[in-house]
Amino acid sequence: MPPEIPGLFSAEECRATARAIASLQQPDGAIPWEGGRHVDPWNHVEAAMALDVGGLHSAAERAYAWLAAGQRADGSWAAAYRGGAVEDASTDANFCAYVATGAWHHFLATADCAFLVAIWPVVERAVEFVLELQRPGGEVQWARDSAGRAWPGALITSSASILKSLECALAIARCLGHSRTRWLTAQRLLGDALATRPESFEPKDRYAMDWYYPVLAGAVRGEAADARLEARWEEFVVPGLGVRCVSDRPWVTVAETCELVLALDAIGRTGQARRVFSWIGHLRGEDGHYWTGVTFPEGELWPEERPTWTSASVLLAADALCAESRCSGLFKHPERGRRGNLVELPRAERPLHDVEGRLAALGGVLENVVDDQEAAS
Repeated sequence: MPPEIPGLFSAEECRATARAIASLQQPDGAIPWEGGRHVDPWNHVEAAMALDVGGLHSAAERAYAWLAAGQRADGSWAAAYRGGAVEDASTDANFCAYVATGAWHHFLATADCAFLVAIWPVVERAVEFVLELQRPGGEVQWARDSAGRAWPGALITSSASILKSLECALAIARCLGHSRTRWLTAQRLLGDALATRPESFEPKDRYAMDWYYPVLAGAVRGEAADARLEARWEEFVVPGLGVRCVSDRPWVTVAETCELVLALDAIGRTGQARRVFSWIGHLRGEDGHYWTGVTFPEGELWPEERPTWTSASVLLAADALCAESRCSGLFKHPERGRRGNLVELPRAERPLHDVEGRLAALGGVLENVVDDQEAAS
């Protein structure tokens, strides 16, 4: 059932936005930013996740089939595609890792065990590619150029998103009975770097994503998460409008606003998250697409574009706030989220391996995956 937030966002609005995203999906399954624009793997996955939120599971599965078909031998994807061809042959580590988050989300949304088995080799190759870029201190170099040379620096937002992807990759591995000790070690090292060693990353303090992403991804938790968001709230948050993309620019964006909503909801500040979410409604088009952002005080749309990933961020935020679907707890911190980040697997749909026998040993996301009969007890 699509999410509904009384007074803020209806189930029909969710369906309309999902249909708007699906209307731009290409025959091969790729989801571009807009009609005629490029496809990049991260935003493609974000859009696929939104399709699942809106109940368009077959369209989402076609999106993952596109990733499987286009994965390169080393486990990566190019940074951008257009018209079925590579437009930018460089590789972004975060773009590659995000398939794990999307795949786990799709499984939670559909309980499709056959999908999880089929996507596993894709996820495994992608994670192994990404971990080749991890430094001994835990941070992950963010890219390779078209010749395969690694970019020397690491980025907070990129590494934080990779941290969440590692959590989801481990969830998939454990569901299917695969031990990946190296991944778990990599996850712990990366989380520690993000939480305690900001000097390991290139300074991008002007950008809102570097402010909230360590909270959203679960690297910073508890009181430290609250303190991090409070410390720069007034720099980035424009009451009644949304979140600045860049702290020194008079421009708020829907995607950054919705990601802050996810971060707030993740740590249990759901009332505040709902209030921030309420600010974006005026940027919705009649067809369900959302504009990227708006300048202030002029109130001018800028840029004049409506990317699929912007609309996707709205559906993910709405799903988290509604907190009714099986995948709505994906970003919630277990110790702070509603119902302890509980994710229920329908009793009639079981993975092909003995998931129940492994539940006690599961960590990370899977500490909170339970059978629906157990949840009722």
